[in-house]
Amino acid sequence: MRRNLAARMGVWSAHHRKTAIIGWLLFVVLATVAGGASGMVEMSESEQGTGDSARAQKMLDDAGLDRPAGELVLVSSRTAGGWKDTARDLAAAIGKTGEAAEVEPPLASGNDREALIRFEIKGDAKTAADRVQPVLDAVRDTAAGRDGVEVHQFGQASAEKWLGDLLSEDFQKAEFTAVPLALGILLVAFGAVVAALLPVALALTACMAAFGLLSLASHQLHLFQTTYSVMFLMGLAVGVDYCLFYLRRERDERAAGHDADTALRIAAATSGRAVLVSGVTVMMAMAGMFLSGLMLFKGFALATILVVFIAMLGSVTVLPALLAWLGDRIDAGRLPFLNRRKKKGVHESGAIAGAVLKPVLNRPKLFGLGAVAVLLVLAAPALGMKTEQLGMEKQFGSDSALSVAHKKITQAFPVGPEPALVVVTADDITAAPVREALAGFDNVTVHTARNIAEIEVNLPGNGSDDRSEAALAELRDTTVPAAFDGTGAQVRVGGELAESVDFNDQLKRGIVPVFVFITAVTFLLMLLCFRSYVIAVTSILLNLLSVAAAYGVMTAVFQHGWGASALGTEAVGAIEGWMPLFVLVVLFGLSMDYHVFVVSRIREARDRGADTRAAISEGIRRTAGAVTGAAAIMVAVFAVFGTLSMQDMQQMGVGLAVAVLLDATVVRMVLLPSVMALLGERNWRTPRGLRWLPSMEHGEGPPAAGQGRHAAPVPAGR
Repeated sequence: MRRNLAARMGVWSAHHRKTAIIGWLLFVVLATVAGGASGMVEMSESEQGTGDSARAQKMLDDAGLDRPAGELVLVSSRTAGGWKDTARDLAAAIGKTGEAAEVEPPLASGNDREALIRFEIKGDAKTAADRVQPVLDAVRDTAAGRDGVEVHQFGQASAEKWLGDLLSEDFQKAEFTAVPLALGILLVAFGAVVAALLPVALALTACMAAFGLLSLASHQLHLFQTTYSVMFLMGLAVGVDYCLFYLRRERDERAAGHDADTALRIAAATSGRAVLVSGVTVMMAMAGMFLSGLMLFKGFALATILVVFIAMLGSVTVLPALLAWLGDRIDAGRLPFLNRRKKKGVHESGAIAGAVLKPVLNRPKLFGLGAVAVLLVLAAPALGMKTEQLGMEKQFGSDSALSVAHKKITQAFPVGPEPALVVVTADDITAAPVREALAGFDNVTVHTARNIAEIEVNLPGNGSDDRSEAALAELRDTTVPAAFDGTGAQVRVGGELAESVDFNDQLKRGIVPVFVFITAVTFLLMLLCFRSYVIAVTSILLNLLSVAAAYGVMTAVFQHGWGASALGTEAVGAIEGWMPLFVLVVLFGLSMDYHVFVVSRIREARDRGADTRAAISEGIRRTAGAVTGAAAIMVAVFAVFGTLSMQDMQQMGVGLAVAVLLDATVVRMVLLPSVMALLGERNWRTPRGLRWLPSMEHGEGPPAAGQGRHAAPVPAGR
């Protein structure tokens, strides 16, 4: 019988370890250097949105009507007029930087305790953040040491500069926190320094290569600024997990008494195959984001597919080569107090899992219903989930410097909500029908040379409530079409509210095809892998319960504020608009890591002749250590992202960490064995109409011709 693909790749890599290792290093270096040289291209403002509002912004971009980046500096004092000297000095210092234009005289507030200095940053607004630092320095230095006076700055350039620095700091924090955490967990799992370092090193090199390739790809598909953070989160978690599964099986087989080449062959044929199936399933699930209709998700899809593919490839190629080269040196740096492996390869975690499983398998209906009840209770808050594109104060927290500056400025100099922006283009913007239509609006700016006009329309309400949305709908559906009917002009309605409405509408439309795609892909891959529609259907149902529980926890914490302070965050009254779809796709993909690994081991025992309950017990006990370690790493990595500054990163980190924790405990240890025990032999039945599906080996299988006991062994280091 021929070996499966993973086994053939593993054995080839072990026999050609120098080629595999050097090839991997060259690939990582070339991808990293090429990506660094090309740089990443971020998506434009119009590419971030969708619908009418995105087309309105695109019309302005095409016409070259990019407004200069505006800045505001607020000077406040305890006494009336106490701001004057500071404001005068600030205006002079800002002007001397050479980066500011149109510096207006200080505007006093009604109580004469505040003054506002308005100005613009010279040059292209898209790159203003790169040139604003001298202005920030001038404001800081001038305001230093002024008693009784507060100075706050806010604007497009300063906000983008602040955000860019924040993202860079957050990414470094995530990297320097998540990696040591993963390494510490692996030290506990393997009890040896080299065995712990290997998965982390492979995961990091996979991330480096993926970063480089993603930068190259960004010249065709522009990316959102947080895409690299998402890629690193996925790459580190998945890369370490895949290596852990593979390495743990190889170590278990060695501890069971197999020689080096047999242990490596078994690990390649079993865990290697599970890694391939899991990786393909994750990538296919991520591909569903291409159906969302939003460039944001297309970038996320490309990033996660790249890093999962590279991590999967490294796990089944360079990892076997390294294992063959290291041999028993993989246990170098053994830490006796952490190494819990017993002589016969039995782990303490397996004993614990066996103790948990015994009552579950004895009373599967009771424990199954209990697990479902727990997950449904956790999911209940999701019924009232509210989504929106979080504004700056919600995104960065009410006590962040940027939010404080914005709040103080708007309190001292209140303005109404952001108006709707109607953009009009025509072959001749001065034609009589177009002029007549424009005359029916206030606040019209006509750019005759570019044949385009901008109309600002104030909306009732607070700019995001039902009144504002109803007014926007009337403007789009009735007022604008009636005014420009028959003029031949192209008219689009944009603005802050329109962008939010269009984005949320597209998400609602996009989540249906995405959900259908990922459920269909999961069903087909599980059906192909296990030749059982029962396993395929239960896989989907278990995933949905995990996702629903994650939604409920996110809603409870970030919308209602239950336990938010304990997690170091705050309630913002809503979930970031793109989060539900992203979490759905990611969890559907990641949960397959454990599901394929565990069910493959159960099926392996079943194929050896064990009955279903015995196979369930053996499969879960033997995978308990790897699943526990992998889940701990994923939870730790995701939890790190839950501590970052941006609200969307916090929501993503907490949601994914909770979901993985539940998936690896309640679902895999209680619900999965309960359901499989209740189904019994029905788990493995293949309907007559599906018996044409190929049968896949879940164990190491019999040796291939010429690969019996006297076959040439895999070269192993000593």
